[in-house]
Amino acid sequence: MRALDPVTLAVLNGRLVQIADEMDATLFRSAFNPIIAEAHDACHGLYHAETGATLVQGTSGLPIFVGAMAFAVKAVIDKVAERGGLAAGDTYLFNDPYDGGTHLNDFRLVRPVMRDGKVFAWLASVGHWLDVGGNVPGNFNAKATESFQEGFRIPPVKLISGGVFQQDIADILAANSRLPQSNWGDLNGQLNALGLGEQRVHALLDEYGDDTVAAAMSALSARAEALMRANIAALPDGTYSYDDFLDNDGVTDTPLRIALDMTIRGDTMKLDFSRSAPPCQGPLNIARSTAVACCYVALKHLFIDVPANAGCLAPIEFVIPDTTLLGVSAPKPVGGYTETILRVIDTVFGAFAKAAPERANGSPYATINALSLAGWRQDARRWVMFCFFGGGLGGNPEGDGLNHGNNPISTATIPPAEILESLYPVMFTQWALRPDSAGPGRHRGGLGAIYEIEALNESDTDVFLLGERGKFPPFGVNGGKSAALNRFVYQTDAGERTPPLVSKVTDVRIKRGQRIRLETPGGGGFGDPMTREPARVARDFGFGYVSRVAAQRDYGVALRDDGTVDESRTAALRGGAKL
Repeated sequence: MRALDPVTLAVLNGRLVQIADEMDATLFRSAFNPIIAEAHDACHGLYHAETGATLVQGTSGLPIFVGAMAFAVKAVIDKVAERGGLAAGDTYLFNDPYDGGTHLNDFRLVRPVMRDGKVFAWLASVGHWLDVGGNVPGNFNAKATESFQEGFRIPPVKLISGGVFQQDIADILAANSRLPQSNWGDLNGQLNALGLGEQRVHALLDEYGDDTVAAAMSALSARAEALMRANIAALPDGTYSYDDFLDNDGVTDTPLRIALDMTIRGDTMKLDFSRSAPPCQGPLNIARSTAVACCYVALKHLFIDVPANAGCLAPIEFVIPDTTLLGVSAPKPVGGYTETILRVIDTVFGAFAKAAPERANGSPYATINALSLAGWRQDARRWVMFCFFGGGLGGNPEGDGLNHGNNPISTATIPPAEILESLYPVMFTQWALRPDSAGPGRHRGGLGAIYEIEALNESDTDVFLLGERGKFPPFGVNGGKSAALNRFVYQTDAGERTPPLVSKVTDVRIKRGQRIRLETPGGGGFGDPMTREPARVARDFGFGYVSRVAAQRDYGVALRDDGTVDESRTAALRGGAKL
């Protein structure tokens, strides 16, 4: 393999990333469902011809998908090795969450880039389809006890074979969804993205030569490994442990432990999850590939200079026993995987905070609050609205956490209220920052949000929620405090109610004019809140981020009637500390 000069390597890296970015943009602009078109719940990448390892990912897709897709591509490689008959343009489709997938809504399409009859690399596309059958519209079934209750499962099958689109497969997909037209639009968007990616890769290879581009891919992976090893080597050797908990599994109201023992030895790291809870009844399980993928995302947040390819995982050893809820197989339900991977990421952050406290972040709000509303329109058409929601990110060494951001699993955006209101019979009566939701700290966490939605449908609206952080708040670091808990409220004829399982909802129905309200957590704080500059607390009070009571209780800052700092009272509250 030839060596490349730095300029050529940088140019080729930019060109390869641009190909994945163009694929992302193609799908975002053509998808039918707003979770892809607006929220960007999708991603694209290039993968190694023989191993399926990640070579390149787009900058606007979901990182969690990129990490899992390496396993998905390997599943296709194994099937091709078993069955044979691979031709240019052949495209595999599947959503198997136990074989490189995440949950049943996430459909993967994988296609080879063929050069002279051989696979040069694989292209892959994944996007979240709105509905894939199952017991619950939108498929976030908090009471599922097996995957059959979550939707239909498709192993890797050839959607395009020998240049021929297999309409029978498309017909099966359509017959098993409440929203076949939406899925059909998303499928064609993904196919178009793959088509564009294939054209762009061939053009790049024709311009620079196959050997040169292959050398660039190999060099980029080697650099990612070298940078990751350097980052790990800079940490003190030792074992650092952190435990966190999920509220419950949606079936039994018992907390589920996610436990990590992170061991640093020289330039290697071992992530051992053996102490985590066993597989659960409800849908909070994940497959091993998903667990590895979310560790990849966590490490990328901690070591931001490391390129996003498989090389960064070379120094990492994963211990994820199948006796835990992090390494399950079929038919264990996995629909709530989003909540579990966020808790896994939090344990990586928590363990890292012990190894390098000066670089630690407070926990993000760490729940997507997967909310589905569904019903029938007056013309007897089905509607299903699925959305996820924002919250606060953790305080960090550089400053306060981001208000109303998205979780670290993704670069996705929260769909605008205007888009959701235009598509579904709902009205947002509140969309605001949530006061006093941030974890106090020298650098406080970001604020969570309040979303209130009124049902406008003539007939009743079904409500489903799969969330977390209703019992165990996002944690602070280095003396920072925890953020507010997640809270969900829905209206009934007898008044407001909260769900028995706090963060999980099924079998709830509201009438026209009734509302639901979601109050999301903020992020955990960084550092002792009693060391936060009083002027910054007063500023937060002026913006409505912090109440007068919280300013005094959490920060030891007394405020005058006009909102300015009362220095003498504040000094007394802080034990005479100089301001």
